[in-house]
Amino acid sequence: MILVGSQRAGGRNLANHLMNDRDNDHVTVVELRGFVGTTLQDAFDEAQAIAKATKASQYLFSLSLNPPPDAEIDVETLRDAADRAEAALGLTGQPRTIVVHDKQGRRHAHAVWSRIDAQKLTAINLPY
Repeated sequence: MILVGSQRAGGRNLANHLMNDRDNDHVTVVELRGFVGTTLQDAFDEAQAIAKATKASQYLFSLSLNPPPDAEIDVETLRDAADRAEAALGLTGQPRTIVVHDKQGRRHAHAVWSRIDAQKLTAINLPY
């Protein structure tokens, strides 16, 4: 599995990109955890609003989970990879979403976490 991650802002643009069903055969939100909002747009707007109480401009961490081109992968394997990345990054329990894209017979996923600890109103520093 190839993992590519980045801290970022621009939650609204990210939500639009992740929900893009023009370039993907299927788009499925398989998890939306820890947010009050029930859509990706609402969840990322919420993360941005909370981040305004901090000095953090890059309030999200986005991780692409890309299996080898010839691999047939199920959603639970992608979720497990996101869980392991979450633990390694110190983001355990943070609000998270996982979006699965199926495109031309290939499945991959995107996991996005809020980096903002809502209790402490600080951004979680990422080790990598």
